[in-house]
Amino acid sequence: MSEPTIPLFSYGTLQLAQVQLATYGRLLEGSADVLRGFRLDVLPDRDPDAVRISGTKTHLAVRATGDPADRVPGTVFRLTEDELAATDQYEGNDYCRAELTLESGQRAIVYLDAETAGERA
Repeated sequence: MSEPTIPLFSYGTLQLAQVQLATYGRLLEGSADVLRGFRLDVLPDRDPDAVRISGTKTHLAVRATGDPADRVPGTVFRLTEDELAATDQYEGNDYCRAELTLESGQRAIVYLDAETAGERA
């Protein structure tokens, strides 16, 4: 297995142990960080496989507000290319990837709500 070097900012179910084990076959270690200028919204009608894996019908998505007072806390994990591909499969069509700068100054991949991704600040 290759070295996990790809930073992924997680603010939702990817922080759950059962989701990590089902998606990556391992538990991830991470560090806390914050995404500024975004807020959390609930996604309606989440993919049934994601609901089954996470055990929750409530899934969140970040949406850009442009207001630096809006902050979404989360965790930065390091993934391999294969794990990133597994994340794409888990997230499905509800999300799209973006590389954004976090409060720490670190850049990381963030999964955004696919419908409003074009509204990014």
